[in-house]
Amino acid sequence: MGGSLSSVAQGLALDPKQFIGIPIALAGAILLALGTQFQSRGVTKVGTETGELVAAAGGLGMRHLGMLLKRPTWIAGTALIGIAIVLQLTSLAFAPLMVVQPIGAFGLVVTAVLNSWLSQTKLNTPTITAICLCVGGVGVFVIIAAFTSRDVGVTESALVQVLAVLGWVLAACIVGFVLLRKRLRALVYVIGAGVLYGFVATLAKVVISRTEQGAFGFLTAICILALLVAVALGAYFVQNAYASGPPDLVMAGLTVIDPMVAVTIGIVILNEAAVAQGWTTALFVVTGLVAIVGVLVLARYHPQARVEH
Repeated sequence: MGGSLSSVAQGLALDPKQFIGIPIALAGAILLALGTQFQSRGVTKVGTETGELVAAAGGLGMRHLGMLLKRPTWIAGTALIGIAIVLQLTSLAFAPLMVVQPIGAFGLVVTAVLNSWLSQTKLNTPTITAICLCVGGVGVFVIIAAFTSRDVGVTESALVQVLAVLGWVLAACIVGFVLLRKRLRALVYVIGAGVLYGFVATLAKVVISRTEQGAFGFLTAICILALLVAVALGAYFVQNAYASGPPDLVMAGLTVIDPMVAVTIGIVILNEAAVAQGWTTALFVVTGLVAIVGVLVLARYHPQARVEH
């Protein structure tokens, strides 16, 4: 019994360095929430100006993208998101991927409150419940991760595995969009973007780790290229999600699906949870499912959600 408690205590030893990364990631989450709101308003205004439902037209076209580049709100939102990404990358230099990624859920609260105020839309009970599920699930998740994860060196074998899986994901996203773009709605776009951004965070962590190790080579260069492709496609999916759903849903999907994917990669491939106990794995699964249920409820019951029957 004493040995078991000692093992748990050892597994819960928190590296003080991680505390530096947490507030940086939190600041990034707030800016991401603001940027999401501004970008969403920009996309909505473009849809109003063109007098068409962008989602039903098969997604944003070149004309829509050109109009977005002329909208001050969308440009401001993009700038804020850019700063948020820089802060997130900075936080990854101090804390493991499993700690940084889930913190973004705090931005969901900021987005929900801000969107409710700007759109003068009162949040109903199911929506508030959904937000609590998302934030609560991911919140507990990050607390567990903070005490059980460790930074580890990224091997070439692990990097090849990450790139291979991402290759399949990119192919599936592109083919799915080409074949089904006129049937896709906000939740599907959000899921796609969340998965892609989960890989973006992972690849960013890999680049940072390998650079610190002095192992910047051909594979790292491929990693950067793959990261840029995933960012571009993920950003496009996010803009399409704005066109058919509220910013709360977009933010919820990204702050739940993104960290779930990133943490799964961290556990399965990067071995960041090597010191975790069996009970923590069960809690990872339970809290992750709670957060995902929150996203699904939000997609179904948000006052501004456009549900297709």
